[in-house]
Amino acid sequence: MSFDYINALLKKPVSRTPIWVMRQAGRYLPEYRATRKKAGDFLTLCKSPDMACEVTLQPIERFDLDAAILFSDILTIPDAMDLGLYFTEGEGPKFSKPIRRLADIDGLVKPDIGSELSYVTDAVSLIKKSLNGRVPLIGFTGSPWTLATYMVEGGSSKNFSKVKGLMYENPSHMHKLLDKLADTIIDYLNGQIEAGVDSVMVFDTWGGLLNKDSYEDYSLRYMEKIVKGVNRHHDGKIIPITLFTKGGGMWLEQIALSGCDAIGLDWTVELGDAQTRVGDKVALQGNLDPCVLYASRDTIREEVKKILSQYSDNTGHVFNLGHGISPDVNPERMKDLVDSVHEFSTKQ
Repeated sequence: MSFDYINALLKKPVSRTPIWVMRQAGRYLPEYRATRKKAGDFLTLCKSPDMACEVTLQPIERFDLDAAILFSDILTIPDAMDLGLYFTEGEGPKFSKPIRRLADIDGLVKPDIGSELSYVTDAVSLIKKSLNGRVPLIGFTGSPWTLATYMVEGGSSKNFSKVKGLMYENPSHMHKLLDKLADTIIDYLNGQIEAGVDSVMVFDTWGGLLNKDSYEDYSLRYMEKIVKGVNRHHDGKIIPITLFTKGGGMWLEQIALSGCDAIGLDWTVELGDAQTRVGDKVALQGNLDPCVLYASRDTIREEVKKILSQYSDNTGHVFNLGHGISPDVNPERMKDLVDSVHEFSTKQ
């Protein structure tokens, strides 16, 4: 197995800067689109361990990536809480039974990971067997705050008025919901670890919506609880944990104190500045603007050089995009990205 990805997260020596990409198994790949068509719909694809394994491996077969990431969705937990998750083409996820009242929160039943979410852990086991040690496997979850936004809004939102309204008007209700979600997420990540993932990541997609006090109270506080609750040592290995708050560049110092091993950065943060701010407390992941992949090969190579030059240590950096790869990117540009990172970062 290539250990550069794990070693970078733990700030151990690496042979080159490792790279993986958020949404690396996705619609930009023709083989993914074929498998998705075979599945019929997105949820069926997620809930089939065989097909989830197939699409997880597709980018590993095509590119020289340093890690695979479990193919799943951040909304598996609220789906298992029976909120009626469904997907509308062009509109994203929706819930037929959104959270509106305290009674809705009280009525949420913590799902049993071994039954309601066994399709996820079964996929992990199958992927690990299929990878056969080629690269590490990343498991993941949405953050409590991010899951709550979808559950309260009933889907995607432009102004997040319902979830913010609940937060300001009934903070105790909001904390009760976030606490339930954090407890479930801890079990969920531990289930993934037990099934074989080598690291885990928490996607706090909507943490950047909050002001400083609200972020610390309603987002970071619960990610800290997850960091403390996850089994970081398993089967003789350290399981690193990465926290990624999109739009969270203002709070890097606070995130670095959470106990996590690495912080994911979006493209609005300068990598060298982030490194100066967090010191040697954590590794950093990121943070190329995904839109660079619409440019030419030469431009991609120059932008990769810029990012690599901003990071001053020999380890502790995992190259990634600042958010997920866009669905209409040419796969050849992805290959240019991966190859450039390895070419310019390989230690002599």
